[in-house]
Amino acid sequence: MQLGVRVCVAILGLFRQGCLSRARILPHCSFSSLPRQMSKWDSHETCSLPSPQDKPRVLITGDTNIHLSLKQYGTENVILTDIKKPAPHVFSNGPFVYADVLDYKHLRELIVTNGITWLVHYSALLSAVGEANMALARKINITGLHNVLDLALEHCLRFFVPSTIGAFGPSSPRDPAPDLCVQRPRTIYGVSKVHGELMGEYLHHKYGLDFRCLRYPGVISVNTPPGGGTTDYAVQIFHDALSTGHHECYLRPDTRLPMMHISDCHRATVEFMQTPESQLSLRTYNIAAMSFTPDELAQEIQKHLPHLKVTYSLDPVRQTIADSWPMRFDDTNARRDWGWAPAFGLEELVADMLRSIEDMRVSQGLPVN
Repeated sequence: MQLGVRVCVAILGLFRQGCLSRARILPHCSFSSLPRQMSKWDSHETCSLPSPQDKPRVLITGDTNIHLSLKQYGTENVILTDIKKPAPHVFSNGPFVYADVLDYKHLRELIVTNGITWLVHYSALLSAVGEANMALARKINITGLHNVLDLALEHCLRFFVPSTIGAFGPSSPRDPAPDLCVQRPRTIYGVSKVHGELMGEYLHHKYGLDFRCLRYPGVISVNTPPGGGTTDYAVQIFHDALSTGHHECYLRPDTRLPMMHISDCHRATVEFMQTPESQLSLRTYNIAAMSFTPDELAQEIQKHLPHLKVTYSLDPVRQTIADSWPMRFDDTNARRDWGWAPAFGLEELVADMLRSIEDMRVSQGLPVN
């Protein structure tokens, strides 16, 4: 009999003897992943969660900008990780550690050594980049997700992973898209996000994992350069407006998509993580702020910079993706259950982005158009 089979048989024997509590039942007997689970799930230990008064110890993968929204917990209690060197200001605002979400052993070491209680998982390949390299997207977005899900379950962590507008597909309701509906995305990015939603909810209902997920719309940030997402035009246009005065958009001028300012996005995430479980009727929520087209965004920017010229050269891959996504999100449940409300509309977003990018260019000695 092979070793993996003998181990599974032994565990099933323990189940029959009543030696494992419900909270300690192994999530699976996968031969490849079982050895890394055994140290936790073969014990009689019960899951000891921190009291509401305790400050969480937070490990964040793949996003080095959210730490300012978590500063209330103390800079030393929020550990940022990525495989890329972050901006200099990140190092001065708390611990940063190199970590690859595909390296399970190193992630486990970080969680154990630092007494982590919250795991916030952002590492992912975005929509257009994922379509260009499906194998890498599958590895990072799905295998990486399974690593952190296993660790969250093993160490009784409060676990957050963002989903996205990309989790919907052409058969989904588009205006608006509710929390619960047909999804059926047609990108590996979207497929991986739906997979994450369902796996997290499964582990919550079956094993009690404190899984939380928000479906983000397009997120607009001055600190995050365009990285291959379908909504990236809504970031690039601000940089182009202040540098060259000309933006070439890869989507049709009438392509309406839901969008959100980064500060609203981070605030929503923190507020959601702080919400008592008893208030949550769902584990995956839509959140919304505004919805606009490239033409509407350009017109709002032109109120500040009348010289801005926008032309259109369609990218068929990203246009097809955008046409399969919702035009608006219905976030009624988030507003009802935990009081979500955005601070930025289109006018506020445009004014803030132009001011922030202008300040950034001036500080770098770059000209402002």
